[in-house]
Amino acid sequence: MSIEEYYLPKSIEETIGILDDPGQDLLVLAGGTLAMPLINEGISTPQKVVGLKNAGLNYIDQVDGELIIGATTTLTQMESQEDLPILKDAAQAVGGWAIRNMATVGGNLFAPPPGGDFAVALLALDAKVVIASNGEERTIPINEFFTGFMTNVLDPGEIVKELRIPLPAGQTSYQKFGRRGANTPSIVTIAVNLRISEETVEDAKIALGAVGPHPFRAIKAEDSLVGKSLTEKNIQVAGALAVSESEPFTDPIASTWYREKMIPIILSRCLESIQR
Repeated sequence: MSIEEYYLPKSIEETIGILDDPGQDLLVLAGGTLAMPLINEGISTPQKVVGLKNAGLNYIDQVDGELIIGATTTLTQMESQEDLPILKDAAQAVGGWAIRNMATVGGNLFAPPPGGDFAVALLALDAKVVIASNGEERTIPINEFFTGFMTNVLDPGEIVKELRIPLPAGQTSYQKFGRRGANTPSIVTIAVNLRISEETVEDAKIALGAVGPHPFRAIKAEDSLVGKSLTEKNIQVAGALAVSESEPFTDPIASTWYREKMIPIILSRCLESIQR
């Protein structure tokens, strides 16, 4: 079945007006890197599509100590981000240059595992998701956005408008491990954001991807580091806890067993890079 109607709204308000029609069964399309392969292969057969290209959601700004990123900002644009280098690292970890030219920050939130590499960095940075609907907005922590495999908190008629990230961050590290050095699906992706004073961890945020139904924060691993130094023993404890909080799976990229074994190794690399 071919697409019968294609909407190209020119504002967020016009977009929401289209989405707010209860009689519409719509596919929302940002960069298209997730949806178009499914459409081309006949796996997804939407009759109506809303394209966000001209909806005014492509921007990067700083307001009141926050970095604000519009939902349709591309990952290529994020490669020039100097305020938070971890975002540059995360953007460069997603696909090749052709994909990054199209893929969007907001769209990456909807990537099924083992995708969602950019969202892992957003989780470590304690980003907030601004969700818009008819006449109102709500803002939630990104770690509350995901509810399960390919599910989230969006209600009918709602759309991700932007991401807000507090500045400055602590010391950060981002590691994506795959079969190749670049342009490869993830076996495990980990992002770390630590605030350290006199060799003691005062605050820790650890996010993981490709080892669960969606990107997530490893809260127990984080708590195990707070108030302690980054000794080999403490890093090992954090790694073991991160494994216990994960739900690794088997796919054509890697087995459950292999993903589980790599979690503490990649987390150790992240933490050790912060020590240097």
